Amino acid sequence: MKRPFLNRIYGTLCLAILLSVVGCTSSGNLYKAPKVSAFRGGKLPPPPGMVYVPSGTILFKGSLDSGNVGKNVSLSAFFIDEAEVTNKQYRKFVNWVADSIAVTDYLQDDQYFLDIASEDGSSKRIDWKKVNRISPIWKSQDPSITEKLMPMLVMKGYNRSLNADVVKYTYSFLKTKGNLKKEYVTETVSVMPAEDIWSKDFPNAQLTSLDANYFSHQSFDYYPVVGVTWRQARAFTDWRGKEMMANVMKNSYLSGYQLTFSLPTEAQWQYAAEGKIDPRDTIAGKRMTIDGDNGKEKLAVNYKQGEGTYSRDGATFTLPVKSYLPNAFGIYNMAGNVSEWTLDAYSPSAVAFVNDLNPVLLYDADEKDADALKRKVVRGGSWKDNGEQLNSETRNYSVDYEPHSYIGFRCVMSAFEMPTTQSKTRKY
Repeated sequence: MKRPFLNRIYGTLCLAILLSVVGCTSSGNLYKAPKVSAFRGGKLPPPPGMVYVPSGTILFKGSLDSGNVGKNVSLSAFFIDEAEVTNKQYRKFVNWVADSIAVTDYLQDDQYFLDIASEDGSSKRIDWKKVNRISPIWKSQDPSITEKLMPMLVMKGYNRSLNADVVKYTYSFLKTKGNLKKEYVTETVSVMPAEDIWSKDFPNAQLTSLDANYFSHQSFDYYPVVGVTWRQARAFTDWRGKEMMANVMKNSYLSGYQLTFSLPTEAQWQYAAEGKIDPRDTIAGKRMTIDGDNGKEKLAVNYKQGEGTYSRDGATFTLPVKSYLPNAFGIYNMAGNVSEWTLDAYSPSAVAFVNDLNPVLLYDADEKDADALKRKVVRGGSWKDNGEQLNSETRNYSVDYEPHSYIGFRCVMSAFEMPTTQSKTRKY
């Protein structure tokens, strides 16, 4: 007979204990514990024109020699350009440098400056909103402007062009000579690409039309820029980083972080080219293919198929940077089209002494140093290379001051780690 009463007392006691454990909100309602769910990993939304590459591992080799087994190295996450830097993008850089010099050194007109000085008070700041309305200034038809800018210009036939000896970009960077010496230095680099590089690279070939039009004509806007030295490519990455920061700050995931731009290390380049997180993956890294006329698969790559055979892949020279299909990371033309500069100094034995975490070999040679110290790693076969050069592990080099019609580049931006599916954790 007394059991219902005792049950009520027991229930009240349990409720009291529950309240004492979980607590109450200020409004008197019971606190509700959050749902517990496994975190499945993710990726950061990239800046415009870039893709996010998660952390991963590659088998890093010094060469393709059968005796060189290489070693596994790990790369932390980074952003990389989804395509090679285009003529249009590099032209914007050249015009920005030319506009800066035109306004500050030659026009010196107050209408192109803001009312406030630079942060250190040393100079007036350019009003880019006003300058961009008439950019590029060096192409102005106003006689009063043209006359003042004549030292910046050279005549090529009936056309005006920029004087490479005047249009230079100045920037600061940490100069590294191996592990021996590191110091911040300021360097000035001429930014004009070698427009006649086609004829220089291929003597006894009729390529003057490409010399005259490839960089300057709008029909080649979305083709990869060529004729750019390693030093010019690095200067571009410095400018690109400053220009991109406005977009980065609008990205709620990236705002507030100090993120730097540079050329990719050769390990980053190889990892991005292979398109796989684990070197044991034999599927993800396979190159995209297309069906040929006879039903056989063909590599979706712009390269030289045989002696004197350049056009079977759809182009005799370069192609627009988003031709063919992207790889598993969403990156275009990591093989073929143009080879690409990387950040690393070249050494045939680099794999033996670079770190196994984010490896890079840095050496900034002085002007007086031998060419052997100025060699920089070039990765990826180009439109003029045969199939053997298309392997993502193939390494080559060129000296840092030498441009070519078959070498371009792309940029990387630092990122930070995002937990992946391997680290399945709980969030509370």
